[in-house]
Amino acid sequence: MECGADVFLMPRTLRQRLSVFVLLPVAVLLLSMGTAGFYYTRTQLLDQWGEAAMLRLQRAAHQVDMRLNMPKIWLHLYQRTSEKPYAAWVQNDIVAQLKEVDGVSRVHLNLYRHSDLSADMNAAYESPAAQLSPDLSHMGMHGEGSLSISVEVSPSCQESCDAGLTVSLTANLKSDSPETIGSLEAVMPFDYLIETVKSSGWWQSNKAFLVDLNGRILAATDPEGRRQLGEAGDPMELQAFNALKDRSLGIIFGSVFPISEVIGFYRLQEAPWTLVMIAPAKDILAPIISFRNYYIIIGLSSILSILVLIRWVTGKTVAAIKDISIAAGKLANGDFSQPIPVKSRDEVGELTASFNAMAQYLEERMHLKDAMNLAREVQQNLLPQHAIDFCGLDIAGKSVYCDDTGGDYYDFLQFPELGESRIGVVVGDVADHGISSALLMTTTRALLRSRIIRPGTLSQVVGDVNRLLGVDTALSGNFMTLFVMVIDSKNKRIQWVRAGHDAAEIYDVVSDAFRELGGSGMALGVDDSWNYQEYQDDGYSGNEIILIGTDGIWEAENPMGERFGKERLRRIVRQNKLSSSAEIIDAVFTAIADFRQTSAQTDDITLVVVR
Repeated sequence: MECGADVFLMPRTLRQRLSVFVLLPVAVLLLSMGTAGFYYTRTQLLDQWGEAAMLRLQRAAHQVDMRLNMPKIWLHLYQRTSEKPYAAWVQNDIVAQLKEVDGVSRVHLNLYRHSDLSADMNAAYESPAAQLSPDLSHMGMHGEGSLSISVEVSPSCQESCDAGLTVSLTANLKSDSPETIGSLEAVMPFDYLIETVKSSGWWQSNKAFLVDLNGRILAATDPEGRRQLGEAGDPMELQAFNALKDRSLGIIFGSVFPISEVIGFYRLQEAPWTLVMIAPAKDILAPIISFRNYYIIIGLSSILSILVLIRWVTGKTVAAIKDISIAAGKLANGDFSQPIPVKSRDEVGELTASFNAMAQYLEERMHLKDAMNLAREVQQNLLPQHAIDFCGLDIAGKSVYCDDTGGDYYDFLQFPELGESRIGVVVGDVADHGISSALLMTTTRALLRSRIIRPGTLSQVVGDVNRLLGVDTALSGNFMTLFVMVIDSKNKRIQWVRAGHDAAEIYDVVSDAFRELGGSGMALGVDDSWNYQEYQDDGYSGNEIILIGTDGIWEAENPMGERFGKERLRRIVRQNKLSSSAEIIDAVFTAIADFRQTSAQTDDITLVVVR
């Protein structure tokens, strides 16, 4: 048992892991989805039934409202005709029509003073041979607005008669003063109001009530003689009683499954009562129960089938995955000689074939990586490794490539052929970056170094390099910009040639001003017959800082697409004008990195500083 528990908690083999981490989660997931689906479906069925029940309940309540509304119409007519000519004749006819309304058991006129007139009027309305309505003008009930009749429905049953509980609809008679002098009353039995509910064709075997806002039962289809809704302590009836106080309609379901009863209520429009109907839930939930049973049987069968199928498939794939694992171990040790045989055409076979292809590609990549490392090492060794101090000149440079190798180039040329006080400074930029650019850069370096030690002007040197380089770039279309400068520290003279490269910047520390070493010139490799022009500056005083860079500096962008620009470069030089050349370069590269933030470097960056 301890061993089995240990295997379950700490699965070691692939088969055990598949059982614990695949089969078990799948089983739990399917059971969870099945349970959630059942409850969701049950809720949807109950919601749909509730909507239908609400409409039926509303229709039943509307029929009760219609039976209450008809007598109220005649009472309102009585009110509006009280001041018309021959009002007594018209009102007498209205009272006669009111007696003929279905469900009206009797019509009664009550006067609270002037007993003689009261007796006459009561006799007039109670007698089958009704006389005209009495003339009430001598009681101050004449002129426009002299008679005000308000039609009201009593909030609860006030009378009991042989026919059972009744409801009274009353029109109050008022004189010119606010005093009520009488009322016209129409009486209807409760059984008549709710008989449409009893014979509506649905819920005939269930319970229906008319209750007031206090929960008192005014009428019921249930012959138990109950007086109060929820008087037996039924939690659903108590919940319905609390709900009908705040809402005009609603459906109450039980909170315990299976649900035993469903209660619906709808407040009448013509009276301060609520129609409450109670139905057993066993018939409603019968489809849900059947669905649940079928769902459980089919769901468990499906889950079992899925688990068996997964177990069978994983058993076949374990061996293939184990072979790949062994081959991966050999691959990690550098053994690329044994490809894995592909035994199937399914995904496992595709995985095996992909692994073999990956192993071959990885072997090629390793060889290429070794070659790239060697190329990077060779190229980095071609660049000056340290800052130099030459005849009072502090010269430093730095290149940062965006790939393993790059096309930017800088060099410090110290040859006896140039003279003891003269030094050459070169900065170049190939149009692209990568292996091809590195090859073009090294070719240009070799051509320039081999040519500059021979006799000739600086323009002739660059021209010869261009002609030789043009032979190699004629078919490829590659080219390279170059800025070649020779500084004569003894004679305070600067000579330079621009071959399509950006002009060098000179910052005068004393005057705090920048100027450019400009001029015209074509990039190398574009036109092998181009004649380059040499420029000279004899205003060198020894207080200047010379900057020669590539466009990777001022074209560097931040995440918002803003470029670094030359103005920021000048500002950094001003801030570090007392620093060494190497310190100025470090400050510039730090500022570029801070400016780029998360943006990737997309071009090589090179900067040479001479002060």
